[in-house]
Order: sequence, then C-alpha cells, then structure tokens
Amino acid sequence: MSRFEDLISTVAEYQKLAAENYSRVRKLAEELREGLCAYIGSIDGVCVRLVPPAGPFEPKDYGDQAFSVPPKGFRPLGAILFGLAVRVSTGTDWMRVTMECQKIGDDFIARIVGGEEYRLSIPLKDNDPEPFYDHIYDHVLDWFKTQIERYEAGDYGGREIGFDFSRSDNEALA
Repeated sequence: MSRFEDLISTVAEYQKLAAENYSRVRKLAEELREGLCAYIGSIDGVCVRLVPPAGPFEPKDYGDQAFSVPPKGFRPLGAILFGLAVRVSTGTDWMRVTMECQKIGDDFIARIVGGEEYRLSIPLKDNDPEPFYDHIYDHVLDWFKTQIERYEAGDYGGREIGFDFSRSDNEALA
C-alpha cells in the first residue's frame, strides 16, 4: 500500500467515526428536544427547540444549523455542540442552554456549557432519561433562583453561565 493509499484509508476511517459521532449527538439532541418538553410539562405548546450553540437565535428549530459541525462533508472528530432553547415564560421568552457532547471511552458525556457534565447512555428512550432531564431543568431553574438571590442581596449578577435569551418578534411588537 502506498503512503497516499494509507492516508486515504486512515481518513476514511476517521470520517466513518466522525459520521457515527454526529449521528449519535444528533439523535440525542432530537430525543432531548421532545423528551425535555414533555418532562417540563408545558400545556400550551412547544417548550424546547434545537437552536445554534452560539450567536443570535430565534425560537424555532434550526435543523442542521443547530449543531457545531455539518451533517455531511468533512467533519472534525471531537465534541459537538448544539443549543436547546427552553421557553421560560407563558409568552415567548426563551433561554438557550448550550450542550457539548462527546464520547469518552465507553461513556457518552453531555456537558452544559458553563455547567456540569452528565454521563449517559443513548438512545435515551432505552434508558431512564428522567435524571438527565432533571439535570438540565435544575440548571435552568437554578440560574433564575441564583439571579433572584443576587438581586435580593444587592448583587445583580450576570449571564456568566452560558445562557442567551430570545423573544419572538411578534411578542416584542405587541
């Protein structure tokens, strides 16, 4: 085998693993979008969307653009980020939680950017996903509780744990 053939073979294996990694993270994100919304128990519509992990966003599902790597073509083999927009009011206020996912050994690690990591088994539906939903929900809820405590103590705090907010244009104009 020539050096070039060796390179091509090695890169083909790399890309096969990168595709497997992307597929795993994409499946987790889609299961999380549906399951977390059901877990939160919104009675008036969708409460979780897949959004880009950084930059401006609107509360809508972004499909392929919700992930830090493309679904096709040459992809890096490593951690993949995606954003979860969680509706935090009865109106149209949404908070982005950025997730970073990677395989470490036999474990799959999902880390909230600015928060803690969580080891899990996927697909979620084949395991008990509720502790993972608790983890994300508690992270969001605790952020608001911390901000309230800081305000009451005279320290207004900041958005240092990776949250961004969005409000639908329709609501903003009302």
